Amino acid sequence: MRTLGVDLAAATKKTAGAVIEWSDNRARLAHLALDVDDQAIVDLFGTCDMTGVDCPVGWPDALIPFLAGHLDFDAAPVLEHDGIAGRRLLAYRDTDRFCTAQTGLIPLSVSADRLAHPAMRCAVIQAKIASLHGPQLRDGSGRLAEVYPAASLKIWGLNGRGYKGRGVPEAERLSLLLAELEKQAPWLDLAGHRDQITASDDLFDAVIASLTARAVARRRTLLPDAAHAAAARSEGWIHLPSCGLDGLPG
Repeated sequence: MRTLGVDLAAATKKTAGAVIEWSDNRARLAHLALDVDDQAIVDLFGTCDMTGVDCPVGWPDALIPFLAGHLDFDAAPVLEHDGIAGRRLLAYRDTDRFCTAQTGLIPLSVSADRLAHPAMRCAVIQAKIASLHGPQLRDGSGRLAEVYPAASLKIWGLNGRGYKGRGVPEAERLSLLLAELEKQAPWLDLAGHRDQITASDDLFDAVIASLTARAVARRRTLLPDAAHAAAARSEGWIHLPSCGLDGLPG
């Protein structure tokens, strides 16, 4: 099995990709790259069994009628979201609320925060993938799944605080975090890429996304039940690992 992890940013230069090859209770980092463009992502998707993308793959269901109502001067769907509670339905998806309930983490809003630009790029990439490989369902039941490295790290007992950034403290924290990952996942061969990863939190997140993609492929994530299934199909679903790191190989 090959899994692809993509840490998707609005800009190509901040986008990272990591491919892990899995066999015989071992895993090897076969490809690692920064400054990854759309075509490279589409090409890598075609060579991998499962792709985990660190970016929302959809928007809140409530947002479209709200915007359409505003555009058409139709007050009813706009007034349905009067007040802070109503605006939260426009800002956060069902999966975001589920993730918070499970992990205590609050994902950034795809419609009201800086994730909006990467999500627009992600939508275009999904369309490009669909033209070559068929549409990939947004609930992750195909070969593309939404992942959230911060949540995966927390579930796996890794302290993911303080490693993002370009300063010395962040670099030291990232090095310690990678060392802890290597300790807990001795079956993972970084194939000489350790220095690259410790120099880039984007590359590190891509590796975590690829590891999470393995959990998705093995059906070892929290899946949407009947209460969440419809929203997951339209808005997307963040796949949270339901196993430890030791449950990934094999």
